[in-house]
Amino acid sequence: MLPLLSRLREGEKLSTFTDEELPRLAEEIRHYLVETLSLTGGHLAPNLGVVELCIAMHRVLNTPVDKILFDVSHQCYVHKLLTGRVEEMKGIRQYGGISGFCKRSESEHDCYGAGHAGTALSAALGMAVARDLAGDDYHVAAVVGDGAFTCGTTLEALNNIAENTRKFILILNDNEWSIDRNVGSLARYFATLQETSAYTWLRDKAKKFIEGLAGKGAKDQASKLLTAARTLITPLSFFREMGLHYYGPISGHDIPRLEKVLRIATKQDGPVILHVITRKGMGYAPAMENPTKFHGVGQYNVEDGSTRPASRLTYSEVFGKTLSKLAADDPAITAITAAMPSGTKLDIFRAAFPKRFFDVGIAEEHAALFACGQATQGLKPYVAVYSTFMQRAVDMIHHDAALQKLPVRFCMDRAGLSPDDGPTHHGLYDISMLRCLPDIIMMQPANEAEFVNMLATMNTIEHCPSAIRYPRGCGEGVELPEEPQLLPIGKAEVLKEDGQVALVALGNMNALAAQVQALLAEKGVECAHINARFIKPLDADCLKKFAQQCKLVVTLEDHTVVGGFGSAVTEFLSQENIATPVLRIGWGDSFVEHGTLELLREKHGLTPQAVAEKILTRLK
Repeated sequence: MLPLLSRLREGEKLSTFTDEELPRLAEEIRHYLVETLSLTGGHLAPNLGVVELCIAMHRVLNTPVDKILFDVSHQCYVHKLLTGRVEEMKGIRQYGGISGFCKRSESEHDCYGAGHAGTALSAALGMAVARDLAGDDYHVAAVVGDGAFTCGTTLEALNNIAENTRKFILILNDNEWSIDRNVGSLARYFATLQETSAYTWLRDKAKKFIEGLAGKGAKDQASKLLTAARTLITPLSFFREMGLHYYGPISGHDIPRLEKVLRIATKQDGPVILHVITRKGMGYAPAMENPTKFHGVGQYNVEDGSTRPASRLTYSEVFGKTLSKLAADDPAITAITAAMPSGTKLDIFRAAFPKRFFDVGIAEEHAALFACGQATQGLKPYVAVYSTFMQRAVDMIHHDAALQKLPVRFCMDRAGLSPDDGPTHHGLYDISMLRCLPDIIMMQPANEAEFVNMLATMNTIEHCPSAIRYPRGCGEGVELPEEPQLLPIGKAEVLKEDGQVALVALGNMNALAAQVQALLAEKGVECAHINARFIKPLDADCLKKFAQQCKLVVTLEDHTVVGGFGSAVTEFLSQENIATPVLRIGWGDSFVEHGTLELLREKHGLTPQAVAEKILTRLK
């Protein structure tokens, strides 16, 4: 029984809870999250770290009138519990259930949706300006992790706050982690802020001094004392130059203190930054000991935090192992990631070649440009980022890599569906964004053995940028080659020659194509099967041959059909004046919700049975 959480479930206001009840409420919330997410998976460690902070915010601020924005918003679970979604939390990230991120369509308390880092400050400032122009008086608070300060958009917004509004609350949630431990100068800067116990002591002494004296002169003197202490003891020039009043560091697990400082912030004449120190995974030993693992985790055992080991290597693991093997023989290879060493499995490369590994923080644009600079000097940089985050680097891939024909290798993990995370994380648009660029080579492997061969092939490409997309999760279970085989650029693999329908499948959709082929054979329809391998350049000879000998060309891709691989095939056949119809199978022109892969494929017509029916209908 969780009696305090039950009161929230029944609609009782948080303001009715006594100060003595709040620590117990925090314990119940942690217990509920640990138990619930063991069944659904989710972002456990970040949410355990902000329990008291969220309680304090919702005690001081009145949503939905006041606006609370969470950067990335993977740490919004406690916010959801405090805004009437206790029961719904049992279905978080499940098909038809609530999202693992803030979502405007889900609740009026979710004032801004997100799933990528660096969005909160700019959006919150936009809201504050709209409030000011309308003559309203509500509060706008943005909760930003210290890792997001390595993101360019965060710094761009920070530069504009003081010039555009006098009423703004920035809460810096400083836990030294985004997904992996934060890196870079800004991370070290925030670490120094945490270590200024001398300033905290002097500030508290000055506060007592103010309370013990009366009169304006005494208060002015104390204010000068505080300013001097702040200048001498803490490196606060960064925030002061930005025009923000700084409060902190403050324990993020001290509800009375948090409430008190938040109330001061709401009355401050000018934008405020509250520097809050939290511990990721707080209250659950396995998450505190391994915050990276429990940042985003699948089902786990509550007692010890253990998870079921994968039966096969993931594509990410194949990537990390293969790149490390290639680098052992090629000293020019470097590896770059944007705060994702464990997610992309470049931690394997880092362990073997620490001097050739670079984690640039949450800065995908910089990662791409940084790689371009390396390429001009003869290095062979591999940039590994999730497809959904690589979107941010499209300008650099265009303007810097492709235009200058620099051989940067872009490796897009989680390409295709990222089921439980939903539309902010699906990698369904990278082909559309990149294939239009001249002088770029794009490919996708059908299985992990072919992935090894493609990575080795990329290493030989010296005249232009190249990109490889590969899915989340485990491979097909095939044996990896002892020695990689180089693939001829732009050449497909014909798996079955004869048929009245040509199934041209890309990457992991070859497994679906094989199932469709078997179903149609039972109906008397024979299909040729081509593993496309390359998105750009297309295998012109192969496509012309099968389009001329078949009644129908069917493309299959784990990508949107708008501007994707199927569109490229259609454009090519049109250009060649080949009139054979093309049926494009992929994800439609709408954002795909969260849910299991099986459920989403069934809903969106991507099961073997559904695809076979579409082909039969088109043939008729």
